[in-house]
Amino acid sequence: MMKTTVTIIGAGPAGLTAAYLLSKNEVDVIVLEADPVYVGGISRTTTYKGFHFDIGGHRFFSKSKAVEDLWTEILPNDMLQRPRSSRIFYGGKFFTYPLKPFEALLKLGIFQSLLCVLSWLKARLFPARNPRNFEEWVSNQFGRRLFNTFFKSYTEKVWGMSCKEISADWAAQRIKGLSLGSAIKNALLPQRYNGDRTKVIKTLINSFRYPRKGPGMMWEACAEKVTAMGGKIEIGCKVTACAYDDVASTWSVQFQDRHGNLQMLEAEHVISSAPMRALVCGLSPQVSEQTRRAAESLKYRDFITVMLILKERNMFDDNWIYIHDPSVKVGRVQNFRSWSPEMVPDPDKACYGLEYFCFEHDGLWDSKDEDLIELGKRELIKIGLAKEGDVLDGCVVRQKKAYPVYDDDYARHVATIREELEDRYPNLHLVGRNGMHKYNNQDHAMMTAMLCAENILADTKLYDLWQVNQDAEYHETGAAPEEEIGGTALRLVPTRVVATPELAPEG
Repeated sequence: MMKTTVTIIGAGPAGLTAAYLLSKNEVDVIVLEADPVYVGGISRTTTYKGFHFDIGGHRFFSKSKAVEDLWTEILPNDMLQRPRSSRIFYGGKFFTYPLKPFEALLKLGIFQSLLCVLSWLKARLFPARNPRNFEEWVSNQFGRRLFNTFFKSYTEKVWGMSCKEISADWAAQRIKGLSLGSAIKNALLPQRYNGDRTKVIKTLINSFRYPRKGPGMMWEACAEKVTAMGGKIEIGCKVTACAYDDVASTWSVQFQDRHGNLQMLEAEHVISSAPMRALVCGLSPQVSEQTRRAAESLKYRDFITVMLILKERNMFDDNWIYIHDPSVKVGRVQNFRSWSPEMVPDPDKACYGLEYFCFEHDGLWDSKDEDLIELGKRELIKIGLAKEGDVLDGCVVRQKKAYPVYDDDYARHVATIREELEDRYPNLHLVGRNGMHKYNNQDHAMMTAMLCAENILADTKLYDLWQVNQDAEYHETGAAPEEEIGGTALRLVPTRVVATPELAPEG
């Protein structure tokens, strides 16, 4: 049996960040990654005939200086500053996103615009109290008419369920700080970045950093640095079980190596960015029946990227376009040259990524690659982003468990799982998007790993990783700590866990 101090499950942003920081501090680390080719998880860069494409689109902007500094440290000479541009396609028209109220209202027409404004005013006067679902939360911020126009169709396309079934947590996390009022204010007085990223509404940023050849470049460099510092990264290794020995206080991690052989690894700590459902069901001693049911109830949304190579006609220069039109299945179209010119090697060619949201093994997921490429061709022409005969080649990438689903019951299930894991399984650390079943951005996933590494290095629980804010404002919700006033970096991490003082004896 191989031995290590820390076993890390998954070589995505969270797993590799933890591996990098621990290796930097001379901690023995082994990372087990199921993918036989790539590191980076959903933040990898896939290549096809010299073309590079980004699975999901990753803007490198964080409210945390610590995360920004770590990106610079890992990839100091290969980060571009890129303009942020995206639009919505709805009703045969393109609308700037984030919405520019005057442009949107002009394109909708005077009558519809008036109804939208009245709808928003009504929402401000008579909001849904304690909104529970996505529809109620967004309607409170934008009014029901704008919700139906610019949010409902796309959101239901992405998640495959009614907006009434999606938790309000999702909207609060992903659209935090944005409303029709803030959009109008930004249109009249555009937000200017003054160096204080903590004050920026992330939905309204106008530029971001990006690796020359896609996000995978960051994580490939990170993996190389981990290896150079003595850490080990084993790709093509799928973890099948994790057993905790209460007597020896050690973990045994079972995995299948790239040759199909079962191997065993002993470790003092396990850091997992694997999907929570799979991890919990593979633990030994087994979790309680209640916790197992909670884990099995967690849901995930998968997606397919259809990458098409076309004749360059300069049809659009956005990073991506959200497709709200319900007459097509595609949810979003990326233009990879707009992320970085180096991702498209031929100046006479364009490279687009069409994203289709689905569930694993539904009809779309199980379609043949050639059928998906034909579907992409037809839909690209239908929405006016290509002409007949433009598409020259293409390929398909399927991404499992891209999004943890925020349904009405997810928070209760996660709380049940968390309580038992913290009580029964010492030195098991959950980090990242799937590890914590939180739909976060890569900078938030990284911060959970950064604080996890701090806990391991200190051999105590300095930080509660669950208090990392979903919007990458890394401090607990509530009154600002005193350190914030001075503008120091201390405001960018959760406050330390403070032991509850013992009650003084009476008398």
